[in-house]
Amino acid sequence: MIGQRDDPGLPRYAGIATFALLPQLHEVEHADVAVVGIPFDSGTSFRPGARFGPAHVREHSRQLHPYHQVHEWFPFRDRQVVDGGDLRVGPYDIEAAVEAIHEQARALVQGGTTVVAIGGDHTIALPLLRAAAERHGPLAVLHFDAHLDTWDTLHGASIWHGSPFRRAAEEGLLDLEHCQHVGIRGGIYDPIELDDDVRAGFAIIRSDDFARHSPEQLAERIGDRLGTGPVYVSIDIDVLDPAHAPGTGTPEVAGISTRELFGVLRELRGLDIVGGDVVEVLPAHDHAGITGLAAAHTVWELLALIPPPSR
Repeated sequence: MIGQRDDPGLPRYAGIATFALLPQLHEVEHADVAVVGIPFDSGTSFRPGARFGPAHVREHSRQLHPYHQVHEWFPFRDRQVVDGGDLRVGPYDIEAAVEAIHEQARALVQGGTTVVAIGGDHTIALPLLRAAAERHGPLAVLHFDAHLDTWDTLHGASIWHGSPFRRAAEEGLLDLEHCQHVGIRGGIYDPIELDDDVRAGFAIIRSDDFARHSPEQLAERIGDRLGTGPVYVSIDIDVLDPAHAPGTGTPEVAGISTRELFGVLRELRGLDIVGGDVVEVLPAHDHAGITGLAAAHTVWELLALIPPPSR
């Protein structure tokens, strides 16, 4: 295994910022997990700029360390984790971009690599779900977000950052009995949108539920919903209150804190996580790296939940 950069003469703030100072994909024979950037934001409906998110998150991941105190293990010691670089994707054609992401993610997944993506807007979840479902079958989705993201078309586009899970459900990529939203609070236009969300396979935990229930209780509820099959975890950084993540494309007030997010994530040991993403980081609206730090540590928490491979 090649772990994080270990050069006594080169401080963490110096050198090229791969994610958590991990090796690049070309430096290893096989990667069990690859953190990849997807610099795409042409599906956004409000503030653009999440295409710059992967570089911002990498820069704020320099301080991540090898040992996880809560899980009491070294996530980079028992499996080969790498920075897989940025996927090649253009900004002008959404459908072409989605297909390009799908093809590149599929090559990694079919080779036995679990993909954890840094976005980019939430459109990227659709091609990543396609790649994961081709290998693992219909997926339970654990979706942290202020918004449902099961809407239909907007301004003539059927694929945008508000529709990935609706399209995924229509394509048979989801296990419709085992999908869970967490942190929902964003506005909707009509209650029928909630009915559509149920048809897409989701149950809802709202941000208000964090005031009434402990992380352990919420995690138990999530675990019961997800079941024992393969799970894809998708985390929109706007699940956090703007006080904790100002740099995002569609901020919503009255969200959860970073501590509340991590409190739930850390209780979800044992899930069969086969892929995931952390999306919607918008550097131009970030302040003092608050959002970049939150996103980098969220990726770290997600990596710590992915089980080591069976060898």
